[in-house]
Amino acid sequence: MMYFGIIPLILFIIFLISYLKDPRKIINGFLFNAFICFFLLFCVIVSLNSDSDVLRYIIFLPFLALLIMLPFGIVALMFGLFLNARILMKREGRRFTNCLTLLAALGMLFFMLLPIINPASLVSSHLEPIFAAISLISIYFFIHLSNFLSAYFLYQFNRPRRNQDFIIVLGSGLINDKVPPLLASRINKAIDFYWKQAAVNTPPTIIFSGGQGPDEGLPEAEAMQSYAVEKGIPLEHTVQENRSVNTYQNMLFSKEIMDSLKPEGKYKSIFTTNNFHLFRAGIYARQAGLNSQGIGSKTAFYYWPNAMIREYVAIVVMGRKRHMKICGTILGFALFVSVLSFIFS
Repeated sequence: MMYFGIIPLILFIIFLISYLKDPRKIINGFLFNAFICFFLLFCVIVSLNSDSDVLRYIIFLPFLALLIMLPFGIVALMFGLFLNARILMKREGRRFTNCLTLLAALGMLFFMLLPIINPASLVSSHLEPIFAAISLISIYFFIHLSNFLSAYFLYQFNRPRRNQDFIIVLGSGLINDKVPPLLASRINKAIDFYWKQAAVNTPPTIIFSGGQGPDEGLPEAEAMQSYAVEKGIPLEHTVQENRSVNTYQNMLFSKEIMDSLKPEGKYKSIFTTNNFHLFRAGIYARQAGLNSQGIGSKTAFYYWPNAMIREYVAIVVMGRKRHMKICGTILGFALFVSVLSFIFS
């Protein structure tokens, strides 16, 4: 059974190659999760085949503790989401976008009560395949969410070298034509990297990317540039990109500027945004043909859970065609089985 250890080793090597090639892919999260699962399974197999009681205790006690804590952890997470929703709506206002943690908590409560309610027992047995399909789809999205979270956390370890030609600062909107704290944290992250690189190398050019919204009196890029100049960044080391209205355009139009400043195409760049937005921004950079990795600024803890749910929903929407095909196939097959069950009963 020791040969089973080759499986997690191979998975880790594949993950490492994939991550080093491009850390902006959800497949990295899947490979990492698969490695962890097979590694833990390997540990269990080793302990079962070991004559050492000490080794068995070392491996089984953490597993036992995890199994005991898991139900309490899920309940604690649900109450934490309810509490976070209350704090967020109190500080940021009662808007739908601020209710995502509340919806997530209600969803968790629903799934906890589902075995007690047992809706399948209230309807015809011919519909049982439909309920099985819904359960399978729930498992599918749970695995997808796990892959996203792992890929997201792994991407936070990205540490670009201090030899960049450009830093792209992604806009997030102005308030009363001023830079709000959320956007300021992105600019400050770029400023911090600028001075660290300037101390050891040629300083980079900072591209402030953000257009003018319908309720804004000036382009976001202009306000961002003014903020950075006030913080001591030389004006000649800054460039405005003032046409973009979303993250994809941030990347696309910034790439056009960099291509025009470096016609030979040989340049290095990074982007700054908030840590919750970092992974999705990296995906947009890849879609825009930009070989650029990101660094994230810290976000207030009370704001982070709701923002992460919003990011995951956006990731799902980005891959909606694939998800619709998979879910449609599962539901279609379940419906077919239900019809056959009804006909031949």
